[in-house]
Amino acid sequence: MDNSYLKFIRNFSIIAHIDHGKSTLADRLLEYTGTIEKRKMKEQFLDSMELERERGITIKAKAVQLKYLFDNNEYTLNLIDTPGHVDFSYEVSRSLRASDGAILVVDASQGIEAQTLANAHIALGLKLPIIPVVNKIDLPNADIEKTENELKEMLNISPEDCILASAKEGIGTKEILDAIIRKIPPPIGDINAPLNALIMDAQFDFYKGVIVFVRVYDGIIKKGMKIKMMAAGSVWEVTAVGIFKPEKTETDILKAGNVGYIEAGIKSISDIKIGDTITDAQNPTSHPQPGYREVKPMVFCGLFPVLNEQYEELKDALQKLKLNDASLFFEPESSEALGFGFRCGFLGLLHMEIIQERLEREYNLNLIATAPNVEYKIITTSGEIIMCDNPALFPDFSKIEAIEEPYVKVSIITPSEYIGPLMQLCQSKRGIYITTEYLTVGRALIVYEMPLSEIIWDFYDKLKSCTRGYATMDYEIIDYRPGDLKKVDILVNHEKIDSLSFIIHKDFAYRKAKSLVEKLKEVIPRQLFPLPIQGAIGGQIIARETIPALRKDVLAKCYGGDITRKRKLLEKQKEGKKRMKQFGSVEIPQEAFLAILKVE
Repeated sequence: MDNSYLKFIRNFSIIAHIDHGKSTLADRLLEYTGTIEKRKMKEQFLDSMELERERGITIKAKAVQLKYLFDNNEYTLNLIDTPGHVDFSYEVSRSLRASDGAILVVDASQGIEAQTLANAHIALGLKLPIIPVVNKIDLPNADIEKTENELKEMLNISPEDCILASAKEGIGTKEILDAIIRKIPPPIGDINAPLNALIMDAQFDFYKGVIVFVRVYDGIIKKGMKIKMMAAGSVWEVTAVGIFKPEKTETDILKAGNVGYIEAGIKSISDIKIGDTITDAQNPTSHPQPGYREVKPMVFCGLFPVLNEQYEELKDALQKLKLNDASLFFEPESSEALGFGFRCGFLGLLHMEIIQERLEREYNLNLIATAPNVEYKIITTSGEIIMCDNPALFPDFSKIEAIEEPYVKVSIITPSEYIGPLMQLCQSKRGIYITTEYLTVGRALIVYEMPLSEIIWDFYDKLKSCTRGYATMDYEIIDYRPGDLKKVDILVNHEKIDSLSFIIHKDFAYRKAKSLVEKLKEVIPRQLFPLPIQGAIGGQIIARETIPALRKDVLAKCYGGDITRKRKLLEKQKEGKKRMKQFGSVEIPQEAFLAILKVE
């Protein structure tokens, strides 16, 4: 078979920071090439999820095929849309690996942001040609010259190469399409070689099973063929293949250089691994695609239904979400205070927030989320290594030799005047200063290494407030490092409340325990007996507050008279309170579990 058709194919991605106009640019490309009729067009067309449209972010990578006439030849352009947020960086790296070039979109009013830089470096690392687009030039506060200078300083991109565009107004769309054909090379592949295809993503369909999104490098895929997943080791028979236009359109064959989907009666998303290589079961390739890795959750929290009878509904909802999101991890968990729920693992805080919001919206669940945690590496005195993400399951501290916590490299881009408060914030979060680079006269890139546990609490909120919303951040996991960490237990009426336990550095343990018991004193209702709330490390109490008892005035009926009678009544009341305190159980309201999230 002839490979000459490849010169009329271009595979490209669009990379950008959140809210720099990536989805709007994708809309204009779909519109300009006539892929979608005007009457069917809606804003953020490729962001099909309600949450994506509402928040203005892309959560899942998508692919769509465009046809474009250039120099009297029809070209096939495969656009692979990517998320912009740091939590989904594995999705970005997969999408870029499936592309032969990238369009880098930068907002002319905001300049280069941290995630723009991170995604551009992934593309440069894969040696992809980059087409720089300065977007939103129609805004009154657009500073085109400054943005072009930033691209030159930071990514060595010449201002002459930048395409000026306004995705909203449709300015520059033709120039971008022409640049895709001129600057992005056609795919390299051989239609006669053994099948070699990358799994970019997958989606679950209740009628057809798992639909696998692929980029074919070599060979062909057609109906009736037996395919093998190289990392998973499973073999399947293809029942249908097709392309995205942007709705799924069945075709006879997927050839080298194409991007499309396959159906093979795969029952569950856990049967395939995103980033894996697909090959012919009878004639396998000897070169699987590089870069496959298991997706590892980094942030963990407990999700409990407010009404215990919704437990089965929550289980059902999580299983349905997992069908379309292989990176979601969950296992059953029970808590004395909150009943039955699930311990869930997420890629990051945004991923956690989105899953929780989807569960509440799409499945009408009312949930309580416990405080987020990271996974700690515990080395016991016997030399055993335990990975633990739940403070309630930590072994006894007398049996622990050392605890290691995950560290991240944080890159922050900020206007120069906020460097002082930012450095102060990073130092207070146990940050290790690495470097400061001045990108332009008024903007700097600050790099720190710090524990992931310090970032997942309230770092992002504080970063935004101390820089008036101008700073942006990106982080990547680097390694595990030992730390002087302690487990703080919270006791209410001398009983441990497992869901309120937390792991923290020794230096901050007293301060956090004190502010948490003060918070709990406000939210736990008064009982008929005094109620002690304590923070403890092992057997040592480090913080305490007491909720005073509700008291009946037993002396109200005494008009004057002998003091001994009054004393007798008070003693009797005291005995009653003592007995009540021994047998009384405290109902802890849900606000108490949310209080831990609001502690400074």
